[in-house]
Amino acid sequence: MIQLADINQAAARLQGQVLNTPCVESRTLSQIVGAQVFLKFENLQFTASFKERGACNKLAQLSDAEKQRGVVAMSAGNHAQGVAYHAQRLGLRAVIVMPRFTPGVKIERTRGFGAEVVLHGDTLDEARSHALQLAQAQQLTFVHPYDDEAIVAGQGTVGLEMLQAVPDLDTLVIAVGGGGLIAGIATAAKSLNPRIEVIGVQTARFPAMVNAIKGTHHPQGGSTIAEGIAVGTPGQVTQAIIAQRVDDLVLVDEGDIEQAIVMLLEIEKTLVEGAGAAGLAALLKDPARFHGRKIGLVLCGGNIDPLLLAAIIERGMVRAGRLARIRVSTRDVPGSLARITATVADAGANIDEVHHQRAFTTLAAQNVEIELVLQTRGRAHIALVLEALHAAGFPAEEQK
Repeated sequence: MIQLADINQAAARLQGQVLNTPCVESRTLSQIVGAQVFLKFENLQFTASFKERGACNKLAQLSDAEKQRGVVAMSAGNHAQGVAYHAQRLGLRAVIVMPRFTPGVKIERTRGFGAEVVLHGDTLDEARSHALQLAQAQQLTFVHPYDDEAIVAGQGTVGLEMLQAVPDLDTLVIAVGGGGLIAGIATAAKSLNPRIEVIGVQTARFPAMVNAIKGTHHPQGGSTIAEGIAVGTPGQVTQAIIAQRVDDLVLVDEGDIEQAIVMLLEIEKTLVEGAGAAGLAALLKDPARFHGRKIGLVLCGGNIDPLLLAAIIERGMVRAGRLARIRVSTRDVPGSLARITATVADAGANIDEVHHQRAFTTLAAQNVEIELVLQTRGRAHIALVLEALHAAGFPAEEQK
């Protein structure tokens, strides 16, 4: 099992090769959750993820013969880019096996770092099996995304930097997929401060590590916006470390993660992917548990599809009441719509969409239902708009 010395050695290898990213307090988030919240901005790494730390540490330790033959990795995301980038930097051949469903932008980005991309299989397990076959056939070194002590030690440098920047942190809340990040951070943190509490966060849709450590039987599968931690099988190396050095594991829902992504974008002006928002999601879900503590969160990655981000932002505005759908009933006569829109405008709301419904309604034939999508200032403002419409003689209600 890796120790602090392994992580210190990794830190020496990574010196000048990866960023020592900022670890700073978010005063606004601290006020919201009732704790002192420090953010470690790993989304600022060159490949926008902490994954390149472990990749760099692993590649730097290869023998000359292994370097000459090259490496192979299996990944649909951040690990692929971390391995490809540092292999290119070190002049190594890198083969990355990705499932066929991998988005084109990730494939091209990985190729952009000089890697040979092989698309194989419909699942990560099928891609992994093919990568292992290539490793054997071509004598390539397989670089596992998390189940490797050199990878874990590299990821542990995140914890070293956090406690160097803020030595009196008393709680760390870390996203968990295969467990490489939290295993490394827990090893570093517990060595430097045995009293620090380390808490792992998994998405409720992929609770493999929670089930393995706690003996629970939460169902697993389905899609998640936190695909970076959507791991079906926990690592053996990482599971042993987590069982010994991590204090607790918690689950968060998709809505918690979406809310955290939007808050980090709005408040901190920083972009994170689903996995990168998991730590904050845990604080938002159960603020009482973390009240008054000095907490470190890792924004572990920032690679998110722009269309997914747009959908998350829009859904976040709906949850906050800043985007509302209102149904108004009125007589189907000239000028009715103009009066409705004028009333909404006078109430200070902006109209995003208008939809007339004549056929699919139970109203009298001479009436019409008008559905408005409005930009508002929040729940109280929606109530004011509805009040103004009622005062103007228009029956109106919010559509959930």
